[in-house]
Amino acid sequence: MAARAAALPAPPVHDLARPFNLLIAGIGGTGVITVGALVAMAAHLERRAASVLDFTALAQKGGSVLSHVRIAHDASALNQVRIDWHEADALVACDLVVACLPDSIGTIRNGHTQVLANAFVASVAEFTRDPHADPHADALLAKLKHAAGNDAVAVVDAAARARSLLGDAMAANVLMLGYAWQRGGIPVSAAALERAIELNGVAVEANKRAFAIGRVAAYDEGTAEPRATVVPLNPPEPLDRLVARRMAMLIAYQDAAYARSYASAVAACEARERAALPDAKRLAFTEAVARNLFKLMAYKDEYEVARLFTDGAFMHELRQQFAGDFRLQFHLAPPLLARPRAGSAVPEKMTFGPWMLRAFALLARLRRLRGTWLDVFGYTAERRMERRLIAEYRAMIDDVSARLSPANHAGAVALAALPDEIRGFGHVKLRTVKEAERRRGALLADFAAAGSGPRAQARA
Repeated sequence: MAARAAALPAPPVHDLARPFNLLIAGIGGTGVITVGALVAMAAHLERRAASVLDFTALAQKGGSVLSHVRIAHDASALNQVRIDWHEADALVACDLVVACLPDSIGTIRNGHTQVLANAFVASVAEFTRDPHADPHADALLAKLKHAAGNDAVAVVDAAARARSLLGDAMAANVLMLGYAWQRGGIPVSAAALERAIELNGVAVEANKRAFAIGRVAAYDEGTAEPRATVVPLNPPEPLDRLVARRMAMLIAYQDAAYARSYASAVAACEARERAALPDAKRLAFTEAVARNLFKLMAYKDEYEVARLFTDGAFMHELRQQFAGDFRLQFHLAPPLLARPRAGSAVPEKMTFGPWMLRAFALLARLRRLRGTWLDVFGYTAERRMERRLIAEYRAMIDDVSARLSPANHAGAVALAALPDEIRGFGHVKLRTVKEAERRRGALLADFAAAGSGPRAQARA
């Protein structure tokens, strides 16, 4: 990818007859400030003057972040550090929601400002209250196009490309930097930006690759010929691979027997769906079962939290992000220790020091006690509920698949996908479980009306 990016033609060079105003808009914790610092360092390496002014919301992670970057031939031209309204030459919209806030969109001048936007919309606060909240990405993009002009807005799904090609969506903002540079939105050289990435010293090779991927994405997008067919960037995962991957995760989660019970349930649904719809090109019901039965079986309990903290991946990611010594603190609400907050059923979190990693390592080795009489956590109401959900779901899909037909297939898929509506942990999860159970009743009625509904679950 780096070799291909190096062979691409460079965008026009900015003469900097006047300062170039670049606004970077995104959310805290994703590297927005780092991107602004990289651009400023690249300008410094080219002996240009640069100023950076960062605005962060109250939330250090997840809040809105704006980085005002101004670049000029010499410092005397930089009479202020904040970009005035309608004075941005380029807006790199790492997050659509933040880019549409008044302080961001107000810097856009129609017909002048170039907007480079990430199509991905991160979760906002509304998702904590409504897991089905629609972020209205299309409306946000339309707002940017109205402000800048249709031809001035270029869009790339940086998060999807970063996950697909780098395995980590955290590289999306550096990918956006490469995308914006190739489209002429960054007034420094690629060599200077790559050197700035090296001097930053964090995930150097990954960030240089992300920068190169962004450049290639921008160039391919600008030169592509119209095609009769569209090849999806992330094609649907084949059923056998989907099941195999989840079996491997269930083995790590519990053991091989637990994984085999999952595979057996999915295989039974597959056989019945093929018999009911022999000409179907895609087994939508079985795919829904494969995803959602796994979700229920792999519920995140104390053993799983401990395993995830101690399997090596967590510490590896920390060392990739932080240099030198650091101290860990864990904020937890152990079900056997935590007390409810005053006037609320919500448990109060407790703070534990780095010694908790040793306790996690021991707890992770005890995960095979899960569901047995020796499982001290299994007696809580939440853990009993989670085991009940698995048993009820398996009984429902067995009954539904036995009555599957072309007439009720869509209803069967909706029933199989119900666990996807269960979100969160603790009291949040309990609320979404109740909502899913209410919805199940209506879906079962529709399924019965379309064919012969499941008798065992009809009373739900």
